[in-house]
Amino acid sequence: MISIVKGYAWDGPSGPAIDTASFMRGSMVHDALYQLMRDGYLEHSYRKQSDQLLQQICKEDGMWTLRAFWVYLGVRLFANPASKPSHSKQLLKAP
Repeated sequence: MISIVKGYAWDGPSGPAIDTASFMRGSMVHDALYQLMRDGYLEHSYRKQSDQLLQQICKEDGMWTLRAFWVYLGVRLFANPASKPSHSKQLLKAP
């Protein structure tokens, strides 16, 4: 179970994705899980399950099955570096 509090910052679907309502919740959960992996709070071995959960949530939110499969395939093929500590993002604060 994961709880994502109001105000969690994420950048929406990444890459050459089209931002649609059916992609928002899944991308947020997926980004949070990848952040947990990057920060060492979740084992990297959960990456495939995180990618599958993205696909499942997108379908639940109305995404066409074929598009949800493309989303899954895209993260399986290209998102591995984003789940690793070396890909951590610098925390920026406004002055």
